[in-house]
Amino acid sequence: MATRAARTATSDDTWSGEELAEVRRQLEHEIAELSADITRAESELAQGDASEGAGDDPADAGAKTYEREREIALTLNARDLLAQNERAIARVDAGTYGECESCHKPIGKERLRAFPRATLCVACKQREERR
Repeated sequence: MATRAARTATSDDTWSGEELAEVRRQLEHEIAELSADITRAESELAQGDASEGAGDDPADAGAKTYEREREIALTLNARDLLAQNERAIARVDAGTYGECESCHKPIGKERLRAFPRATLCVACKQREERR
């Protein structure tokens, strides 16, 4: 029985080449979507600059400012996710995907399936959040 538990724990932490290829495909797909979203948002923000505020009353100007700031925040968030995806692909390529950057122990597969950009195991992430 102990042998079976050890084998299960090992198989839970070890990524097959097929699994890593699937993770890479998923990350690349997200990168393509994020890049398209960023390009679209930046284009819309640039177009809005030309006619911004011409003849608006204060309420309209405030609403436009709020929307612009919201779009900027969403674009910055998308850029951050894009960078996280790129770093995850670099870890796949380097053979370190699934290894905690803090304690160097395996990050659970279930955590990585839920959040493929994770760089810390649950214990290290909890420790980081308490700081």
